[in-house]
Amino acid sequence: MGTDTVRTEAADDAAGRRREQRGWYFYDWACSVYSTSVLTVFLGPYLTSVAEAAADADGFVHPLGVPVRAGSFFAYSVSLSVVVAVLVMPLVGAAADRTGRKKPLLAAAAYTGAAATTAMFLLDGDRYLLGGLLLVVANAAQSVAMMLYNSYLPQIAPPEERDAVSSRGWAFGYAAGSLMLVVNLALYLGHETFGVSEGMAVRICLASAGLWWGVFALVPLLRLRDRGPSTEKTGGQRGTTTGFRQLAATLRDMRRHPLTLAFLLAYLVYNDGIQTVITQASVYGSKELGLSQSTLIGAVLLVQVLAVAGALTMGRLARVYGAKRTILGTLVAWTLTLAAGYFLPAGAPVWFFVLAAGIGLVLGGSQALSRSLFSHLVPPGKEAEYFSAYEISDRGMSWLGPLLFGLTYQLTGSYRDAIISLVAFFVIGFILLARVPVRRAISDAGNPVPPTI
Repeated sequence: MGTDTVRTEAADDAAGRRREQRGWYFYDWACSVYSTSVLTVFLGPYLTSVAEAAADADGFVHPLGVPVRAGSFFAYSVSLSVVVAVLVMPLVGAAADRTGRKKPLLAAAAYTGAAATTAMFLLDGDRYLLGGLLLVVANAAQSVAMMLYNSYLPQIAPPEERDAVSSRGWAFGYAAGSLMLVVNLALYLGHETFGVSEGMAVRICLASAGLWWGVFALVPLLRLRDRGPSTEKTGGQRGTTTGFRQLAATLRDMRRHPLTLAFLLAYLVYNDGIQTVITQASVYGSKELGLSQSTLIGAVLLVQVLAVAGALTMGRLARVYGAKRTILGTLVAWTLTLAAGYFLPAGAPVWFFVLAAGIGLVLGGSQALSRSLFSHLVPPGKEAEYFSAYEISDRGMSWLGPLLFGLTYQLTGSYRDAIISLVAFFVIGFILLARVPVRRAISDAGNPVPPTI
């Protein structure tokens, strides 16, 4: 009887865990549409056009009296949003750990981002300042929400399930992004049939991403549950102090594992390049190559589909050649892809699709394998702590790429020079990663060294 009771309780626990996991997947389904439709495809070219409409005769806008080339405004806004996110994340993280109530904080972040995205429907005429403000709010809110979302993973999945659960969430996100892009493409291409202007179609696409985000965020908020506050003492510290002191303590602990820190630095450099390509590629295609919005949407769709196939392929290659060598190979591919992008002829969508295919094949693999390799370098028992610093540090570095892109364009007036400047992130990242002895790093972290790594 006792054995039957234990089995029943175990089955109930497993069923409850599966229910939470299915709810958890849906947050990626909810918010990935923002990343794909808004940040990657529509907002960059559209906000740039709005800024250009407000520009003076020399092509400059003047937010708060500061002269900014209209073509750089979107990149600068992305950089500012990242800075805001990095300042806010430790505060929210400390509150979540202290109270154990992640779900209300996740709801607040998600619906702040969804509301700001929906309000992008108002971006007509020369309202570039409103566009920049909404971008900063939405992007920062998404970063905070993703930090909270990721922190649920150790709670809803035991170690042996985490890779599969994380991968399914990632796949849900790409599926949602692809589905919504198809709908967006139909609206954008057929805007005259629907009786709306091209600008109105773009604004509807932007707002629809916010509505999608808000509606589907209900699923994880209904299914996820809070576990209560951590049993660890906070030493009487609260709020801001706890958040930043915990981050500082984690970074100090990382100094005891310099090879882990060395890998993290390499990742932050080349991932900054990856994130900048994702956010600025549509601006490059629209403004420098003169490609239509439908072409850009089609290219992003191609990237979405091939990113899944690329990740699976890179995973197989990693089993044969090791994760480090495979990542190094993807960085070479990224460098060659950007170099090819510099020479792309204007008005040639076929070659842009070839470039998009190259990006798609290396995108998912380089990011998925980087996270997998980092997990081997984390000391046992400190997984959540190290991955929290990983997320914050990632956001903290990812303003450099957009800033370099924007500055290069401001100084040269050429998007080709701006896109080729990003090669530096992949070259430096390659050099830094190549110098990390990963086998010794894994051993020094106290983990078993896999046969192939």
